[in-house]
Amino acid sequence: MADSDSSHTPPPLLLPDAIHRAVKPGAALLRLETKRSREGLLDGAWWPRTRDIETELPALIRVLSEHLGPITRVGVDSSAWDEVPTRLIVDDQVVHLDSDPVGDDTVLITRGDNDHFALLLVPPDTGADAAREAMARAVHADNITQAAQILLVATAPEPE
Repeated sequence: MADSDSSHTPPPLLLPDAIHRAVKPGAALLRLETKRSREGLLDGAWWPRTRDIETELPALIRVLSEHLGPITRVGVDSSAWDEVPTRLIVDDQVVHLDSDPVGDDTVLITRGDNDHFALLLVPPDTGADAAREAMARAVHADNITQAAQILLVATAPEPE
């Protein structure tokens, strides 16, 4: 085996501390797992402000790219958005979009060849308290609850 073959190491499976902030005030809200281990089902949560993916996604890609490196692909649930193009160009970088009407309430971010980050997608029309609760549940490092269940619990009406 050549030396160059053995020196290739995959990107770390950690989330940098600096990424724990909002994408842009008044735009989309992003929270990522508070521990660097990535042991839970979800790596974070994203609360876009509209269902226009061409408006919302570039800000998310920019902030994630600052800390994770180039984002090559994003998988989305087509039923969560008004329209989904097959690609976007963000800061001269082509990002391919995969869409299916899967209804799983997630966004799958890919950097490199196969390093995936799963984010809970909080619908834009979710109330602030419910969105904050859902996002808080999603970012726990030991979370084993599926995204759809997190949203159901967070948005369920209070018993009277």
